[in-house]
Amino acid sequence: MNTCRLNDVDPLTWLTDVLARIVSGRTKSHQLHELLAWNWKAARMPQSLQEAA
Repeated sequence: MNTCRLNDVDPLTWLTDVLARIVSGRTKSHQLHELLAWNWKAARMPQSLQEAA
């Protein structure tokens, strides 16, 4: 959770999304690095910028 805070990511939002992706099978074992807080945030940045517009 501290990694989330250091990367300005809401820990509950991150954890909920990560667990949902793992359980649903959307993220395969070779893609787990994409779920690290800093990679997760970078992947969501364009989405959050579009929502703000």
